[in-house]
Amino acid sequence: MNDTTNTSAKHKTKRWSARVTRESDALDLESEVFKKKSASAIARSLRQSAEKSKRKKSSPFRSAMSMLTFYINRAGENLLSSRAKVLESAKDELRRLYNRPTKNKSHKKAGSTAKNRTATKKRGPN
Repeated sequence: MNDTTNTSAKHKTKRWSARVTRESDALDLESEVFKKKSASAIARSLRQSAEKSKRKKSSPFRSAMSMLTFYINRAGENLLSSRAKVLESAKDELRRLYNRPTKNKSHKKAGSTAKNRTATKKRGPN
């Protein structure tokens, strides 16, 4: 088997998500939308794309949110934390634009509050 053929196949398999972002049937995205500096600019652009699209299979909100989530997941560990914060804020901004409730920002570990610590302690016989 030729090594270049194997490498080429790996390269194509590895890049499928980039193709999805470029050629999505759901939305025609503005160029470099996910590189915008502000969360509100990203959300507005996604909303505009979702509202204009005639090919989407879901509501504009769900289409826009799905594309944003897809991009965040695709980037994975390669996404800088500062960039991840902007993109996560864009989700909240999208929710605000569509009058949807925002998610709870509390990301505390279970048992981190005093109340939870007290509740999880072993108790003696009553």
